[in-house]
Amino acid sequence: MADLLKKPIGTYGKVHDITPSSAGWNYVGFGLYHLKAGDRANEVTADREVILVMVEGKARITGAGQDWGILGDRMSVFEKTPPHCLYLPNGTEWEAVAETDCVVAICSAPGKGGHTARRIGPDGITLTERGKGVNTRYINNIVMENEDYADSLLVTEVFTPNGHWSSYPSHRHDEDDYPRITYLEETYYHRLNPSNGFGIQRVYTDDGQLDETMAVSDGDVVIVPRGHHPCGAPYGFEMYYLNVMAGPLRKWRFVAAPEVAWIMERDG
Repeated sequence: MADLLKKPIGTYGKVHDITPSSAGWNYVGFGLYHLKAGDRANEVTADREVILVMVEGKARITGAGQDWGILGDRMSVFEKTPPHCLYLPNGTEWEAVAETDCVVAICSAPGKGGHTARRIGPDGITLTERGKGVNTRYINNIVMENEDYADSLLVTEVFTPNGHWSSYPSHRHDEDDYPRITYLEETYYHRLNPSNGFGIQRVYTDDGQLDETMAVSDGDVVIVPRGHHPCGAPYGFEMYYLNVMAGPLRKWRFVAAPEVAWIMERDG
């Protein structure tokens, strides 16, 4: 069985620390802190660019030699308000001092020094509907390719209503053949509402060499090295996930799975 499902390491402090080395790939890193009011977290970016996402709660952030003030205003991610985020280039450092209990995500990828530190959101991030019927979900795009704020990173939040599907129709982005498809590694940080629920994520390739279906709990991370990767939220449980993608080219181009390509063609 592929080791794609990453459980939190405890409930306090740095509960996720996924690096390219630990994931067995080259680009995406994902970390997550659970902090209590008054706690501190700090890191250096080294050769990587970073986007800090205030998933929940508030923290005073300093980074790249600047005091960015208090970031964050949603106390529950399921408020669906736009997140407060901070972009930091490679070769810098940051510190977060929690004003309230908070959850801070660290999204990282190779940095090229092409962008300066800046706040991202909440202004400019608008919750957007995507899909039809029980494939409807809601997107907070933080930094996708049309926002020229990053060297490598693509980051977005997705809210999937109970009983709906997401990252569907099933699709893959695991080849470097632009403009047909791009190679992008991806992580999914999942949350469930109520938190004692579960969701489903399948990761599979057309040839069946990789085919894993996982029950994800609140706080789990799924890594997607290749293949299609749809998610399902059972009736009664709303699903959130924070996506981080990166690869050799900062473009998101994908190919639908053969069995669902007709849905893509019909629904656009």
